[in-house]
Amino acid sequence: MKDNFSNHAQDYAKFRPTYPKAVFEFLYELIPEKLNAWDVATGNGQVAVELATNFQNVLATDLSAQQIAEAPQLKNIAYRVQTSETAFDYDAKFDLITVAQAIHWFDFDKFYANVKAHIAPHGILAVIGYSVFETSGKLNEVIQHFYKNITDTYWDPERRYLDEHYQTIPFPFQEITVPKFEMEVRWTKGQFLNYLNTWSAVKHYQKANGQNPLELIKVDVDANWGSASERSFYFPLLLRVGKM
Repeated sequence: MKDNFSNHAQDYAKFRPTYPKAVFEFLYELIPEKLNAWDVATGNGQVAVELATNFQNVLATDLSAQQIAEAPQLKNIAYRVQTSETAFDYDAKFDLITVAQAIHWFDFDKFYANVKAHIAPHGILAVIGYSVFETSGKLNEVIQHFYKNITDTYWDPERRYLDEHYQTIPFPFQEITVPKFEMEVRWTKGQFLNYLNTWSAVKHYQKANGQNPLELIKVDVDANWGSASERSFYFPLLLRVGKM
């Protein structure tokens, strides 16, 4: 699994959007017992912290020690530095296994073998993610140009799974129909630019060209932001849920 985020763990924790509560409420309704959860590729622990409000025990794993260092420490969350594919021992089976904005990096076969080894008979796997965001007006054209033209060739090949809304990943489970969800965030211009700066393609571009590509759109962002201090942005949320 690639690690594109360890060197920018603090920015990732500050500027990435959070998932809507409604997604987790939907998942909780599917689970008869809420004893053990495993949050895979937990990053800064965003999802693990949410799961800790409903589960007695949460295992949160990530390959990046730097990311885990940014995660909140709660008494019912155990953090481990390990990849999604690493075979491991755990005392109990998991009622819920979550992967948020990360499964496209995995070796699917090895990860799914781990899921099957550790999921409870009634347990579910939830794969969560989001694709490129949108806003209103001309600023949306700036975003799409930045994504499709400026940074396009600097994305890792695995990014296509997000563009395809996770519909093309292998998913060898009995799939559960899910409702449509959307994430809305309200950002200042600074927050908006800081979020774009967390993109792995931005880091790849900067390394290859010695320039941050955000400099190429800054004038257009300023011209099309408008008079409001904050704007709304919308992420289509991706969700696939399955059971054995």
